[in-house]
Amino acid sequence: MATHLFQKPNESTWYVRMTVPVEVRSAFGGLTKLVKTTGTSNKSEAMDRRLPILALWKQQIQEAKDAKAAGRDVWRPALAEGGKRLEQMLDESLLKAVKHPTNPNTGIFSEIAGDAVRPGREQDLLLGMLRMVEKQGAIGFTDRLRTAFAMDPALPVERVKQEAAIMEDAVIQLAERSHGLSPSEVIEARDILRTPSAYKPVSPITPSRLAAFRVSREKSGIAAKTIDQQESKLENLSKYIRDLGKSLDADLVAAWLESLPLSSKTKAQYLLAGSTFWLWAAKHDARWREDFAGKDNPFRGQSLPKVRGRAKLEAARKAFTTEQIESLYAVAGAQGNRTLCDLMTLGAHTGCRIEELAQLRKESVVKVEGVLSFKIEDSKTAAGIREIPIHPALTTTVDRLIADSTDGYLLPSSGGNKYGIRSDSLSKAFGRLKTAQGFGRQHVFHSVRSMVVTLLLRAGVPGPTVANIVGHETGLVTFDVYDEGASPKQKLDAIQKLHFHFD
Repeated sequence: MATHLFQKPNESTWYVRMTVPVEVRSAFGGLTKLVKTTGTSNKSEAMDRRLPILALWKQQIQEAKDAKAAGRDVWRPALAEGGKRLEQMLDESLLKAVKHPTNPNTGIFSEIAGDAVRPGREQDLLLGMLRMVEKQGAIGFTDRLRTAFAMDPALPVERVKQEAAIMEDAVIQLAERSHGLSPSEVIEARDILRTPSAYKPVSPITPSRLAAFRVSREKSGIAAKTIDQQESKLENLSKYIRDLGKSLDADLVAAWLESLPLSSKTKAQYLLAGSTFWLWAAKHDARWREDFAGKDNPFRGQSLPKVRGRAKLEAARKAFTTEQIESLYAVAGAQGNRTLCDLMTLGAHTGCRIEELAQLRKESVVKVEGVLSFKIEDSKTAAGIREIPIHPALTTTVDRLIADSTDGYLLPSSGGNKYGIRSDSLSKAFGRLKTAQGFGRQHVFHSVRSMVVTLLLRAGVPGPTVANIVGHETGLVTFDVYDEGASPKQKLDAIQKLHFHFD
């Protein structure tokens, strides 16, 4: 097994050495090997010191490989676009050279600069433009142009072709340096530049388009979690297109959906992500509009298997019964998990969503028309912003949580996930508890909310009042638009119909 250690002649110090893979050497300035001293002549000590050095190099090499892989979806379409523009300018310049053979300002660079060319100044213009190109990394083109101009003046048509060849070589050099192209990729790049119409992107859902799509969604105020989920689904589709090597159309989307081992409900979310991206690209991406001109959105009209009858019933979430939630509370108590006990107590006496409970703070406890209540100031819906009377059975628990709070929140949490969701750790802890007690996917913490709704309705509480408590819209204009809802006293009377034995 290679140690990657060596000593230089006439030196006792040990060095670390690693070969840089050919395909990513450009990312390391062309180096073929990475070398670093361990700073010690003791081999045993050097063996330990080499490990973090090798780990860092391996990480850097992998990052370079990843960047190069991602770049494949960047430089190919970019060269194809450049090739189309160069092709158009060449056609226009050749036509002008044939029609006006005595025009001194006929050429590729004249087409780029337009009216900026003054009679007899084309050489200066070309040299100036090529100097700019050389500043970006291309080399040798000003000397090449001077040599060409030092020769006998060429015919206009030949001069156009000469300039096109210089431009082509400059573009290829820049692409080679910018993206670290291998010799075989340089050949491919030149073929793409010369025949851009023959190039077809492996997947039109490119990293650059996904990045632009993300920016647009963020500006629209879409939640980061939703954006990440949609991007993940689109990356899944892009990979499928690359693997299949076919065009994005309705047949491909249908085959893609068929390949996903997911429920119809989840596949519908994949279709929504695809359709949202398609509509965005059709509006904001000129190239997309050109490539898919006259084509229908392939994500629309897709049929998904319908879940019916018993299968639908078996897949639906179920409400906990009073006995079940009391049993889970008892287990959490026996395990000494006071936070889970408090979570279930609050949920069972309010019907709140788990994140609503996790966001409760000391100042969330307020009096509304003389009734002590929880003030829910943020929710997933407008109806969710509400006040919920505090059940008398919660008074002692709430007082204790306020007194014990160290960060202002009533329920302690290990912290929010990357989306700032405080309930993430609480949800996972509850999931482990209920799974260990034999509950399956039909029972989640939201089942506590379902239980509260069921118990209130069975106790004779009017539907609109129940909706006011749990933060639901009724779907009726009379109640959702015109009615200001049940009074705090009415909601407290309803809440007090809930009874649990949490000992």
